[in-house]
Amino acid sequence: MLKARLTRTSVLSGCVFIISLLQYACTPGSCLEETESAVKAAFYQTGTGSIVAPATVTVYGLGMESVALYLDAPGRTDILLPLNPATSSSRFIIIANGISDTITIVYSSFPHLISKECGYSMYNTLELCTSTNNLIDTVFVQNPDVTTKYNENIRIFY
Repeated sequence: MLKARLTRTSVLSGCVFIISLLQYACTPGSCLEETESAVKAAFYQTGTGSIVAPATVTVYGLGMESVALYLDAPGRTDILLPLNPATSSSRFIIIANGISDTITIVYSSFPHLISKECGYSMYNTLELCTSTNNLIDTVFVQNPDVTTKYNENIRIFY
């Protein structure tokens, strides 16, 4: 009878150990890679082509005015714009130096396997980028591939 208890206890201990190992392997802490993708937009001065930061930048998604991505951020030469994978376009309000413009980004989304530990991320391919022209002079797509590497995708000339 004592032998049966030891066996049952050791089997139970073994199961608890294996379950704890599986939980550790599936925790978010085991993923060390970036899993979020976003459009990286950089600010350039019209005429010179030099990267020039506006004095301040405020950015939020159109219809999401209560959630600022950047709020009066000083000296930003670039910004990250998250895209909604459930739609094929996203619009952002960019207020640079107190002047407001709207940028529209048209794209397609597709899942990309980062790794077994990290799972999937949504990557995007930019198809078109337009803006109003209050302060912004020109917007163009520099690199259409939006990944987790945060390479410059859009150039904003003002």
